[in-house]
Amino acid sequence: MAKDKSPVTPVIRFLKQHKADHSLHLYSYEEKGGTAVSARELGVDERHVIKTLVMEDEQKRPLIVLMHGDQEVSTKELARCVGVKTISPCNPETAFKQTGYQVGGTSPFATRKEIPVYMEKTIQDLESIYINGGKRGFLVSMTPQVIIKLLKPTMVEVGIKKK
Repeated sequence: MAKDKSPVTPVIRFLKQHKADHSLHLYSYEEKGGTAVSARELGVDERHVIKTLVMEDEQKRPLIVLMHGDQEVSTKELARCVGVKTISPCNPETAFKQTGYQVGGTSPFATRKEIPVYMEKTIQDLESIYINGGKRGFLVSMTPQVIIKLLKPTMVEVGIKKK
């Protein structure tokens, strides 16, 4: 059962500091449940739940990819867009070291280190999105324009249907 009191994470402090419009949403986290569980728990379309994926290039340089919950990232296409040979997902330990967030609770806001952010272009067409609030079982909703204003992501078209 989700707690009644919303956590105050670095994400929330960051959003408040920047006077960003957002709403808080707690849900019952399920290990390896992904965006399907959060969408079900919050009663929203999985396409509106945005994954924060920590990846790295062949030089071990980190990057964050924001992707619709109902899609996967074509790492081959992303590498082409970024101008590197290969891109692969970081292991959970590396992702934590780079962002300060546990896998399942990773947010693109208030990361431990400054990391370039890439966003699937079609996310900006949505009216509102749900993105991790820095803790498992905790999402924040906002317009995509908040992310664009605060993170200035590079727009990419690298989404593919989930297998």
